[in-house]
Amino acid sequence: MAKILFMTLAFLMLIVDYTQANACCSYPCKNRGVCVTTKDGGYSCDCTGLDYYGNNCETPYFGKRIRLMMKPSSDTVHYLLTHFGWFWSLINRFQSVRGYIMGAVVLKRAGFIDIPTTYNSEYEYVTAEAYFNQSQFARTLPPVPKECPTPMGVAGKKELPDIDMLIERFFTRKEFKPEPSGTNVLFAFFAQFFTHQFFKTDFKRGPNYQWGNHGVDCSNIYGADKSEELKLRSMKGGKLKTQVIDGEIWPPNVKDADVEMIYQPDTPEDNRFALGHRFFGILPGLVIWSTVFVREHNKICDMLAEHHPDWSDEQLFQTTRNAIIGITIKIVVEDYVQHISGYHFKLVYDPEVAFGKNLQYQNRISMEFNHAYHWHPLVPSVLTVEDSEYTVKDILFKPGMVLKHGFKNMLEGMTTLPAGRVGPRNHDVSTLHVVKQIIEHGRQLRLQSFNNYRERFGETAYNSFEELVGSDNKELAKELSDVYGGDINAVEFFVGMMMEKHRSGVMFGESMTSIAAPSSVFGLFANPISSPQFWKPSTFGGEEVFKRVKTMNIKTLFCENLKDGEECPHVDFRVPDNVHETYKDLKVEL
Repeated sequence: MAKILFMTLAFLMLIVDYTQANACCSYPCKNRGVCVTTKDGGYSCDCTGLDYYGNNCETPYFGKRIRLMMKPSSDTVHYLLTHFGWFWSLINRFQSVRGYIMGAVVLKRAGFIDIPTTYNSEYEYVTAEAYFNQSQFARTLPPVPKECPTPMGVAGKKELPDIDMLIERFFTRKEFKPEPSGTNVLFAFFAQFFTHQFFKTDFKRGPNYQWGNHGVDCSNIYGADKSEELKLRSMKGGKLKTQVIDGEIWPPNVKDADVEMIYQPDTPEDNRFALGHRFFGILPGLVIWSTVFVREHNKICDMLAEHHPDWSDEQLFQTTRNAIIGITIKIVVEDYVQHISGYHFKLVYDPEVAFGKNLQYQNRISMEFNHAYHWHPLVPSVLTVEDSEYTVKDILFKPGMVLKHGFKNMLEGMTTLPAGRVGPRNHDVSTLHVVKQIIEHGRQLRLQSFNNYRERFGETAYNSFEELVGSDNKELAKELSDVYGGDINAVEFFVGMMMEKHRSGVMFGESMTSIAAPSSVFGLFANPISSPQFWKPSTFGGEEVFKRVKTMNIKTLFCENLKDGEECPHVDFRVPDNVHETYKDLKVEL
């Protein structure tokens, strides 16, 4: 009897410890209020600088209340932007109106980003360390306190679901599901090519560390540091090293530019391209993207040399790099992000729309942005080039494939092949190890729940699993509910991002737009190239190159860098209409 009484008391003490250890584990503070524990075991919410007050920062001030009453929901805004094409076609003709709307979009998105950075993965509270230690990713929300009852604070079970089970039940592709809006493989490879210049996890130190410059610096073209950059340069006329094979210009081989690359031992020496990122030899699509930017760099060098014959190699190179950064951002905003959005309103990369506004020209890459951007379901099961079909396994570590088929044929293969749908049960077996790693990292870094992030970025938390995955996917909702103990607030960040129902006609659900878009848009417009100090003709060597930066698009980039005499194929981030017809009415089963 005494033993039973002792165990009961011990159990009750354990409960008390859980509830008193950190009252902030329940995340009581709303609307970006900061929770601070108090000496009596309670908490207080710091609402300083917010449009809300109250014990939990839950009550809006009068002005905010009026704005909230007038504010349309994000779904309403999305509907308006993806419908009424005739109206947006009219708006797009007026540059001043278009610029005003774009400026409002940039500032709205920027408002969700904390600059200066307040959190990193080392601390559960605000520190100056988070700002000054740029070797770490920033954090939008602090880690879940270690002493909380559950991994998500107080929600869910004390143990998270087994990762291998999650992967098998919710991520593994049983049958390829094409991306319904027509996204192609060229887009999929660009997503990887573009983001690897700033998503650079330092795995040796841990998943909270990174080794990049926190922004678009085109290190994916020019190398990780000055040493690699110098190895990739010809040191003549500002140009990068190249080689000519069968009449086509390609990046050099490692034997001619000794940068660190990852190749398998049996990769032939003449297939070992020296590229700006050590991983880019893994997939032929990354070699194609690297090649087109090397060609564009050298083309701009020729343009500058003609107008500035007195310029040194260094000045030609650095000025061209400015232009390539500008071109990259232009393509990302007006081709890449435009495609993702599905908007009829035409996005514009005109840095002047933010001049004189409350925009700080500095950026930090956040952990959450890095995790949300793992779009590996885009990878197809089969890549078709000319008359050849390749599985993903066939093309891994096969950079020589680009020489076999040639630049144009590789480009045609990527633009006409649909990418996969980003969502449940559509990861190719070759990418499942990445899923496991990202979920493991999320747990190590104690990321808060998916619903907490929705609220942080201005969305309403989901109340049920059916609301998360869609009412037409009851089976999926039930399975998720079973593994997360029936608590929607226990769903992990990455799992929620991948399982969320899609908006009609676009690539992602509401949360991807709400959570990832602010970091994306802010990072592009807060880039130094986008600042008043940089955005002027002299930065790019004169009006000719400045005009090229301002008018560049994906079609121009590829068509003007084909082999002489070659006709330009279909170049877009969407498959041709006749190909899309095959897929657009396909019912995607989850």
